[in-house]
Amino acid sequence: MKTVTRSTCCYCGVGCGVLIEAEDGRITGVQGDPDHPANFGKLCSKGLSLADSARSETGRLLQPALRTQRNEPRHTVPWNEALDTVAQRFADIVAEHGPDAVAFYVSGQLLTEDYYVFNKLAKGLIGTNNIDTNSRLCMSSAVTGYKMALGADGPPTCYEDLEHAQTVLFAGSNMAWAHPVLFRRLEAAKAANPDIRWIVVDPRRTDTAAMADLHLAIEPGTDVALFNGMLHHLIWEGLIDRAYIDAHTTGFAELKALVREFTPRVAAELCGIAERDLLQAAEWFGASPASLSLYCMGLNQSSHGTDKNLALINLHLATQQIGRAGAGPFSLTGQPNAMGGREVGGMATMLAAHRDIGNAAHREEVARFWGLDDVARLSATPGLPAVDMFDAVRAGKVKAIWIACTNPVHSMPDIAKVREALDNAEFVVVQDAFMQTDTVPYADVLLPAASWGEKAGTVTNSERRITRVRAAVAPAGDAKPDWWIANEVARRIAERLSREPRMFGFDTTEAVFDEHRALTTGRDLDIGGISYALLDEAGPQQWPYPAGAAAGAARRYTDGQFATPDGRARFHPTQYLPVADEVNARYPFRLTTGRLRDQWHGMSRTGRVAKLFSHTPEASLTMHPGDAARRGLAEGDLLQVKSRRGALVLPLQISDDVRSGAVFAAMHWNGQFAASGGINETTLAAVDPQSKQPELKHAAVRVERAELPWRMIAARRGDALALQAALQPLLKECAYASVTLDADDLLVLRAAHTSAPQGWLERVHAALVMPAGEDTLEYRDARRGLDRRAIWRDNMLDGFALAGDTGNGAALLAKLRDAQPWSGPRFAAFAALRVEPAVRDRVVCSCTQVKESRINEAIANGAGVPELKAKLGCGTVCGSCVPELKRLVETAAVAG
Repeated sequence: MKTVTRSTCCYCGVGCGVLIEAEDGRITGVQGDPDHPANFGKLCSKGLSLADSARSETGRLLQPALRTQRNEPRHTVPWNEALDTVAQRFADIVAEHGPDAVAFYVSGQLLTEDYYVFNKLAKGLIGTNNIDTNSRLCMSSAVTGYKMALGADGPPTCYEDLEHAQTVLFAGSNMAWAHPVLFRRLEAAKAANPDIRWIVVDPRRTDTAAMADLHLAIEPGTDVALFNGMLHHLIWEGLIDRAYIDAHTTGFAELKALVREFTPRVAAELCGIAERDLLQAAEWFGASPASLSLYCMGLNQSSHGTDKNLALINLHLATQQIGRAGAGPFSLTGQPNAMGGREVGGMATMLAAHRDIGNAAHREEVARFWGLDDVARLSATPGLPAVDMFDAVRAGKVKAIWIACTNPVHSMPDIAKVREALDNAEFVVVQDAFMQTDTVPYADVLLPAASWGEKAGTVTNSERRITRVRAAVAPAGDAKPDWWIANEVARRIAERLSREPRMFGFDTTEAVFDEHRALTTGRDLDIGGISYALLDEAGPQQWPYPAGAAAGAARRYTDGQFATPDGRARFHPTQYLPVADEVNARYPFRLTTGRLRDQWHGMSRTGRVAKLFSHTPEASLTMHPGDAARRGLAEGDLLQVKSRRGALVLPLQISDDVRSGAVFAAMHWNGQFAASGGINETTLAAVDPQSKQPELKHAAVRVERAELPWRMIAARRGDALALQAALQPLLKECAYASVTLDADDLLVLRAAHTSAPQGWLERVHAALVMPAGEDTLEYRDARRGLDRRAIWRDNMLDGFALAGDTGNGAALLAKLRDAQPWSGPRFAAFAALRVEPAVRDRVVCSCTQVKESRINEAIANGAGVPELKAKLGCGTVCGSCVPELKRLVETAAVAG
């Protein structure tokens, strides 16, 4: 039976509506929901591939499992045994060491109902505020900035403002890649009105920056200096709204005194940009009928992220670019439900419904609502934010930690310390849908969670819009919804601690949501008027939406009244401070990190889809051509990237998109696909003093050629996901290793080391199912360190592994991709293909698999972007490649 289920995409915070097609219990397709107000049917390359990510159970966590000793393997157990074990261990530790000896680390990918139960379990039942989320790593500086300046969390803007803005300031956001569906709306608005101005603040020339009217390529971490310099110019040139400042704000005099010192010349010198460009940005922003700022991790992931947010909000308040159509500071959330997690209080520093832990009245409200026998159990002590939480685990202060739907051994800064923490923990619970994350090996208990398409609830997107998430198929294996798992453990802990089991009488997600919305009554995010029935009937709704309202509020603060005690917004003097990890002679490069177009976070889902590797097949380090030339480095050279904390090896990519003295690496790769845990081997755990968000965006590094003379390449046809799972345990034995899903049925492995690791090749052959036999050709030369193997099936090359001399690798890989019958003697695989084929075309459009050579050929024949779309089909599906198509056309025009 075929079904179509309305739901929501599980990737970024845009919150796109999707239609999930299913047949016979399997997801078969995904389309954009044309009726959803976030995306109107559009999806990006990641969203369009959701069905592909669910095509196989390979790599899914399907059964509960546990171990009683760390040195023992885990074994599968029934759910009751797993739940009883978790409950007993947590109850025992709480009874012996107190409630703050346990902690919960959860995720912005949980649904609101999941978050609510976890938060109630930690704060209400156990009595600890030690529950934090990976949203601490992405959104907490934005949250703190909103609260300090405007009085409450939550953007004052909405997606319609994208069409109304006349000046758009992008700060620390490559929106073309990170939030591509919204970026399409901005592109359409600018195409309709070319007078709209785009200002992009980013150290790199990203696809977003390449389309800007003004690109401010500032030195990493100098955003506060830039915004203060812009404000200085606005104040002294009379481009501020003094009447609005006097009527609706406080603190302007103190701010003015501070920015007096940030003359445009001083600020421009600190930022490393031209003074005229700073002046131009200030005048465009201040004089515009409607200025909208769009910002993300480039501001937030900093040891001064709160001040960066506040300095930007200062600009909006001073010019009254807030509370009206097309104007306002708009923080773009990185995860699908980072907003929902904040709504329920799922962070260590807040209570439910935007209440404050330090407010006694707020604590009493929540405690009485939850029916606590002892109101004082709701602790007045803030919990441990993410970095402090893992430090406490490492120090033995936190004995047990429950990790749900996130992979801290990849995503946290300085991950060597996170590994050490989990090694030292007495008890680790990992609740996840996938079994190959870098965190899973540390689990004493594994709890299999239902994944996207299998679970139901709600999420809230970046514009405060709540949307239903619906299940299209049953959970894989014996997996269960996250809220159900937390609820069942909570009931068991309540029995063991003789506390209120009635707190966890939920039997549906709707029951959880109804309790959550009741707790928001009278708060700034009041959603008393939103119910499952309303969402089913009227579709997604924005908050606030109190009971009795006819609709939610699209914008906030339209009347100039803010969520502060006196109704006035707060200016905050923001002093510029440098990055926490300064460069010096030993670590001379500024490393910045970021996202790619077709991957998402730790790749546990996008890494299951081969076509999402086609645009960027493997991790790399991007360096300016001048820096590479001075060091005698060439494209593809293996480099050691080392900070004061750790190191990893990456191949070199040369591009003038980065400025001299800077290098860039993507955040996504980890131990599933590489020898290391990823770029967070190098980042540092310095945190913002107010938001406690770490500085994941910058590290000082040195870059040297990696002396790894032993090289190997292998490729194999078969189930690429199964082959990857078999190879994963072997990757860390090499200094460099990279796995790519070249196609659904083709995997490629590249590796390098100082010499051949003992017995490693034999294990690779076994993992790739390349046994000796009549269809296998082998050649070994121990003296020269050569080892070659190729395997055929039905007279077609089916796989190969070359070690010591990889010269034939590219040619053999081309043969595998062609999937044509082998012609000539088989020994030619090792002897007669010495001439390397042309470098493989880079795929530009992952939706239609159109390669760069075809695009350049069409451009040479006079094609522009419209003709490329019409003739080749690129850019016509999700549109994420359109900015790159424009760059290729512009580059050809300059060269020609």
